[in-house]
Amino acid sequence: MKRQSLIKGTVILGAAGIFVKFLGIFFRWPLIMLIGDEGIGYYQMSYPLYMFFIASASGMPVAISKMVSERNAVGNKDGAELVLKKALILMTIMGGIFTVFILLFSNKIISVLNWDKKSYYSLVAIAAAPLCISIVSALRGYFQGFQNMIPTAISQIFEQCGRVIVGVGLAYLLIPKGIEYSAGGAAFGASFGAIVAGVYLSIKYISYNKEKKTISKNNEKHVMYKLLSIAIPISLGSAVSSVMSLLDSIIVPQKLLLAGFSHKEATILYGQLTGKAFVLINVPLTLSIALCASLVPIISEAYILSKRSEVVNKVQLAIKSAMVIGIPSACGLFFMSGPILKLIFPGNSGGYYILKYLSISIPFITLTQTSTAILQGVDKYALPVINLLIGCLAKVIITLILVPIPKINVYGAIIGTLTGYIIASMLNLLQVKHQLKIKINIYDSLIKTIYAAIIMTILVVFIYLNVYNSTMSNSIACFSAVFIGIIIYAILVLLFGIFSYSQIEKRIRKKR
Repeated sequence: MKRQSLIKGTVILGAAGIFVKFLGIFFRWPLIMLIGDEGIGYYQMSYPLYMFFIASASGMPVAISKMVSERNAVGNKDGAELVLKKALILMTIMGGIFTVFILLFSNKIISVLNWDKKSYYSLVAIAAAPLCISIVSALRGYFQGFQNMIPTAISQIFEQCGRVIVGVGLAYLLIPKGIEYSAGGAAFGASFGAIVAGVYLSIKYISYNKEKKTISKNNEKHVMYKLLSIAIPISLGSAVSSVMSLLDSIIVPQKLLLAGFSHKEATILYGQLTGKAFVLINVPLTLSIALCASLVPIISEAYILSKRSEVVNKVQLAIKSAMVIGIPSACGLFFMSGPILKLIFPGNSGGYYILKYLSISIPFITLTQTSTAILQGVDKYALPVINLLIGCLAKVIITLILVPIPKINVYGAIIGTLTGYIIASMLNLLQVKHQLKIKINIYDSLIKTIYAAIIMTILVVFIYLNVYNSTMSNSIACFSAVFIGIIIYAILVLLFGIFSYSQIEKRIRKKR
C-alpha cells in the first residue's frame, strides 16, 4: 500500500477537502436561492445533532489510524486487520443506535431543545446518515493508519458529490410542498453521500486485500479495550467542539428573542452565522483537518519506535504548518468578507460582518486542532479534552451573557467562540511544551507568517479594488485577487524562509 509523508498526505487530503468544501458551497448557493436564510435556519437547527454524532464517533477512526500505524511499524499486518474488524463491529452498533434514536424520538428532541417544529423534516432526513458514516469512518481510519490518504480523499469527494446532487435535487423537487420539506430534502443528501462513500471504500478495501488473511483471535479483548481507551477521550474532545455548535443552536435563537428579535429575524441571524459564516471559515480549516489526519499516524509511528528527534521535528513542522494555514486565511476573510459573500451568494449576501469577525478565530482553531493531534499521537488523550472543555465553558458563559444584549446580539456568540478557542489552543500548547520538553520556535512559526500574511492582504485588497474599478465586476475582481494572493503568499513563504523549496520538495518526495 502506498504511503505519503506528512506534507504530501496533508496536500492530498487538503486538496480533496478544499474541493469538497467548494462543492459544499455550491450546495449552499442553490439552497439559499431556493429556501433563503429562513430555510437554512431550519436545515441548520438539525444539522448540529448530526455533527454531534460525527464528533462522538470521530475518536474511532483516529484510534484505528493510530493502532494500525503502530502495528504496521513493527510488521504486524494481521494485527492491523484485527483492529479494523473489531472497530467495524463497534461503529456499526454505535451508528445503528443513533439512527434508531433519531427516528423514534425526533419530535421529543425538537420539543426538549425548543426548536421550530418545521425542523422536523430535516432531522428525520439525516437519521440514516450516522449508520452509514460509521462504516465509512472505520475504513478511512484503516487506510490512514497505513499513511495512505488517497482512499480517504477520493471517498470524501464521492460523498460530497452524492450529497450535493441528491440534496439539491430533492430540495428543488420538494419546494412546492413548503420550505421545511425542501430543507428536509437537502438534509437527506448527507445520508446518500455517506452510502456512496461507503460503497467506494468497501470496494477499495477488497481490492487491497484480495488474499485472505488468517487473523489471530488471541488479542481480541485487548484490541477492543485499546480501541475504546483511545477512541473515547478523543471522541469526548470532538464532542465538546460539536457541543459548542449544538449549544449555539439552542442558546443563540432563544437569546436573540430576549434581545428583541422576532422568531424569523432570530432564525435568519442564526442561519447567517452557521449556514454562511461557519461554512466559509471551514474551507481553510479543511487543510488543518487534513494536517491532523496525516499527523497522528506519523507521530504515533515515530513515538512507538522511540525516535524522539523525529517526533520533535514533526511537532515543529506541524505547528508551523498550522500557522501558515490559519493566519492568511483569517486575514483574507476578514478584509474580503463582503466581496466573498457577494461572489458565493449573489443577491443574498447578508451577514458579511458576522463572517468578518468570526474569521479572527481561524488561527486559534487550527492551532487547537493541530496541538490536539500532537498530544493524541503521543498517547496524551485526556489533556486536550480537558482544555477544550474549559474553552467550551468559557464560550457558553460569554454567549449567555452577551447575545441577549441588543447591540451585541449574534456577535456575542462569535466573541464566545473566539475566547473558547484562544483558551483551548494556549492550554494545549503549554501541554505540548511540557509533555515533549520542546521549545517552539515562535519567530519562524508565528512572526514570519504574520509578516507574509500582512503583505499578502495589502496586495489582495489593492488588486481587488483596482480590478473592480476597471471591470465593475465583483466576481472578476474577487477571483483575481484571491488567485494572485495565493501565488503571492506562496512566494512570500519561500522568501521569508518559513519553508524552503528544498524542504518542501524533499518532504513531498519522501515516502516515510
